Amino acid sequence: MKGHCILSHGFESGPDATKVTALADAAERLGWTHERPDYTDLDAMREVSPFGDVLARLQRLQQIAHDAASHGPVVLAGSSLGAWISARVSLDVPLRGLFLMAPPIHMGPAPMLDAAAVPTSIIHGWHDELIPAQQVVDWAQARKARLLLVDDSHRLSEHVQASADAFAELLAGLSA
Repeated sequence: MKGHCILSHGFESGPDATKVTALADAAERLGWTHERPDYTDLDAMREVSPFGDVLARLQRLQQIAHDAASHGPVVLAGSSLGAWISARVSLDVPLRGLFLMAPPIHMGPAPMLDAAAVPTSIIHGWHDELIPAQQVVDWAQARKARLLLVDDSHRLSEHVQASADAFAELLAGLSA
């Protein structure tokens, strides 16, 4: 085993979503274990915020990541809100790498996106209707993160394989 990947789905998605499933397959092919936490119960709590219970989602991932890190190398990956919580948790848990799909840089009253100084790879759509591409470019540039911009929208539905390939490239680099 090379390490463990924790793959967090986006808001109003689920652990069996197409993108996180593709990432899980890529991790498995490269000898990494993986898990996909389920946040759907928290996302349904609209009375907490328009994005469900973000704090509880963050705490859930922190607990899972702390437990995993006590057993070996960990990589966090996430899509949209899953990317935001993955980046935030990276500040508290020792990681080998971080993979972000359509990461929200600003999310209402929540703190601006921040992440640990670990190898980071990002994929984002030029036509993302929720998160302007330039915000992601600026954020990635400040961290010298690898950034792949694609001709797609927020869901990256036309670039599932490109997402999996970029994730596999990150994992392969961490294994070298």
